[in-house]
Amino acid sequence: MVATQTITGRPTISVIIPARNEEISLADCLQSLVAQSGVEFEIIVVDDHSTDRTRAIAESFPGVRVVEAGPLPQGWTGKNNAVTCGARLAHGEWLLFTDADTVHLPGSLAAALKEVRENGAEMLSYSPEQIAVTFWEMATLPVVFAELARQYSPSKVSDPASPIAAANGQYILIRRETYDAIGGHAAIARDILEDVALARAVKNSGRKILFRYAADRVRTRMYRNYRQLSEGWTKNLALLFPNPGWLALKSLVWWAFPFANFLVPLVFPTVVHHWWWFTPGALVFSLNTMRLRRANFDVAMEWLGALFGMPMFAYLLLRSKRAHAHGSVNWKGRSYRPKNDSASPLIDHTPTPAGRLS
Repeated sequence: MVATQTITGRPTISVIIPARNEEISLADCLQSLVAQSGVEFEIIVVDDHSTDRTRAIAESFPGVRVVEAGPLPQGWTGKNNAVTCGARLAHGEWLLFTDADTVHLPGSLAAALKEVRENGAEMLSYSPEQIAVTFWEMATLPVVFAELARQYSPSKVSDPASPIAAANGQYILIRRETYDAIGGHAAIARDILEDVALARAVKNSGRKILFRYAADRVRTRMYRNYRQLSEGWTKNLALLFPNPGWLALKSLVWWAFPFANFLVPLVFPTVVHHWWWFTPGALVFSLNTMRLRRANFDVAMEWLGALFGMPMFAYLLLRSKRAHAHGSVNWKGRSYRPKNDSASPLIDHTPTPAGRLS
């Protein structure tokens, strides 16, 4: 029998999970959530027109409310539409937007509520522990998250005096009153990078946000193969970094220098007469691995990132820049247009199951 929460009155937290073809991960996510304790909560799964077993899995958990995302308005992203549908039905004082591929550690829901209240914040976002299994996950994620930690320093994001704002859409806890005051996801309906846009709206309103790495609260496996990884980061990277072309070039130079330093003696053996020739390359490679430590992965993945992940990161940056420049970004069967291209609608390529809203 599946455990579930008991609500005796108005829930303190409404957990809202947008789910589009998430049959692989949704059961683990819901199992980790229904087992939470220490706070009254409700769970709303918004089935975003899935064509797999997503809805059936969600409905197998007693106490979990399952609703269908409404028709996708022109210009909206699918996720913004789904979470807006869930928020409209939520009764909690706080809203937790979390993804279907997350797993929540025991007691994390109550602990997050305590943390946000003790810090006087209106919004709390966790960057989950990232689980990597395949080669390209292990090589690429340390580089991506190291650069994200540099661009969006958690200490600066959490500093009310800093203009830097960010959030991770895999875990956003926000006070309902604040969410409504800034217009919710409806105010950022066209934003592909909805988590950062929501954080900016909260911070620009003068309210405090908290952002930190939270392996003690939640973990996730974002992508399960190269295709998903490539498509996902192509959607996001050009929006996350202000100068993706320059960052790609810089990453390639930092990556290539150690290899060039070591290859010269092989091509021109008469040039090198002293062991110290290799010192600059060794130092740069060591520096590359040290810079990846801010991504919170183990040493083996830092080495993989320095050896193989940096050129892959550069490739994904350029791929993302090109996709956005050409006005078409694909994600989960939908093609999105840049926000400033109002003449181009969103196109949904996913077949609509019989008898379901489209």
